[in-house]
Amino acid sequence: MRLFTILGALSAGIAVAAGAFGAHALRARVEPRLLEVFETGARYQMYHALALLAVAWLVGQGGRVAGPAAWAGWCFVAGTLLFSGSLYAMTFTGIRALGAITPLGGVAFLAGWLLLAVAGSRLGR
Repeated sequence: MRLFTILGALSAGIAVAAGAFGAHALRARVEPRLLEVFETGARYQMYHALALLAVAWLVGQGGRVAGPAAWAGWCFVAGTLLFSGSLYAMTFTGIRALGAITPLGGVAFLAGWLLLAVAGSRLGR
């Protein structure tokens, strides 16, 4: 529970910093399309940082809920690294081939949400 709370809070803080960086420092340095790419990475990072806080709560419920919730959390962490990380890297390097990594992060996000639903279905049982 503690680990996912820390990861969620740190990820949310990084997402806020990335959003501010994109809005202020990158606007004049990258083409508008790459700025949109960067902002998408920051937005999805924030969504999944908040999801990690939900995961922390579910893991804290223990029992049959904790396992699927923990797996969901690791999927959200992997998704953030692959999805948001590839978008950030593409923005900074201009290497569009990095976009091939992004869908892998999207699949990890989807798996995380499915596992979170499984965990939620076990609440109160």
